[in-house]
Amino acid sequence: MKTTRDGEWLNVIIPHKWDGLTIEKILTREWHVPRKLMHRFRSNNEVMLNGAFPHYKTTSVHTGDHLLLRLFGPEPLEVTPASMPIDPVYEDDHLLVINKPAGVFTHPNRPDEHDTLVNGAAGYFQRRGIPSTPKYVHRLDRDTSGAILFAKHPLATAMLGREIKERKIKRTYLAWVHGRLLPEQGKIIKPIAKDPDHTVKRMVREDGRYAETHYTVLSYDALQDCSLVMLQLETGRTHQIRVHLSAVGYPLIGDTLYGGKGNNHYKQALHAARLTFVHPFTEETIHCYAPPAPSSALFTDTHIDILKQTKNGS
Repeated sequence: MKTTRDGEWLNVIIPHKWDGLTIEKILTREWHVPRKLMHRFRSNNEVMLNGAFPHYKTTSVHTGDHLLLRLFGPEPLEVTPASMPIDPVYEDDHLLVINKPAGVFTHPNRPDEHDTLVNGAAGYFQRRGIPSTPKYVHRLDRDTSGAILFAKHPLATAMLGREIKERKIKRTYLAWVHGRLLPEQGKIIKPIAKDPDHTVKRMVREDGRYAETHYTVLSYDALQDCSLVMLQLETGRTHQIRVHLSAVGYPLIGDTLYGGKGNNHYKQALHAARLTFVHPFTEETIHCYAPPAPSSALFTDTHIDILKQTKNGS
């Protein structure tokens, strides 16, 4: 789909597949615009067709028409901006993918917490003149590094959130685990619930929520007795990879909470190395690779190159 930005407006060239649809069907069935945002569009005249304000239910579009939506107007800033280094690995008018360092929370957990990645992203927005609040589409644990997807405006937030729910956003991780993981390829399906005896910890429990993790062993270090593993999440439960690997007897290096041995370089040897998704507006498949930090002792650019060569990397 061809789109361009014109100031605060997104200009969408109507593709052949939308020929004959009404404005309402495009907004509700194709883009699933939330009711609150739809109300704003109507109330503020923020949708135009070929330079005129259309009636949503009766106006049909035709191939080549220009549908304009006011998506880039100023939005209230909802978090305190922070000055911190931000490592963007992909960015356009609608979204931003940041390579998160280990040791940083994704979002504030307390009102007085202003040093999270969301705060840093807000500072980045402010410095670049983007008048909105960054909205994270998914999260990473504090001590997990790698790619996190942010939306820049409410419609992108809604559309990417729907992709997450429909499991269309694929997250691929690299991990070092203790021992030689066998079999070298498979999936772990075990329900996950909160540990009633711990405020943070999760556990495998029959009454927990469905959780599915796919894995492939990329290499084995006999000297250190550890395996480099590629993992993909089919669900997004809290601590899912850590809980699943621990449950099958191969905890992450450094992850003492789930049975791993301590490590001077990592509290948990887990890096969100690749993020793959369909762009909500251009409909292109986007592959984002997050390089490990230069100070990383466990993950290197070579590991990212190995990941790119796997079947799911194309």
